[in-house]
Amino acid sequence: MGRKKCIRVVKTPPIMKGYSPFGISCRKSKKVILNIEEYEAIRLIDYNHCKQIEAAVQMNISRPTLTRIYDEARNKIATAFVEGKEICLEGGSFEYATDWYRCKRCHKIFKTGTGHTRCEGCNHYESEELELL
Repeated sequence: MGRKKCIRVVKTPPIMKGYSPFGISCRKSKKVILNIEEYEAIRLIDYNHCKQIEAAVQMNISRPTLTRIYDEARNKIATAFVEGKEICLEGGSFEYATDWYRCKRCHKIFKTGTGHTRCEGCNHYESEELELL
């Protein structure tokens, strides 16, 4: 029996829920599911230009585990790009480093460091309009 999977730490949530190819009907295209920790690996290594060991430390995982996550993410993105598939960002085995909220009114993502929760985009603060990510 294998080891228990470690929870990956994700610093910030993605600002979008996915991407769809231009010129192909989304109804006809199949979806590729990119897990949130795969997104985080791409963000840290390709966008922030972190070395793999630095990214692994930030995600609280080993470097070989990060490499496997990163390779799987690149494979999924390449498949979606070449085959014209939609990319959906969802799921995975992760936790955010801090609490993040999405406003259901303006869809802005923000975190709060104070005792109250108020959207920075539309200044709305009713709890039913804010979604904890």
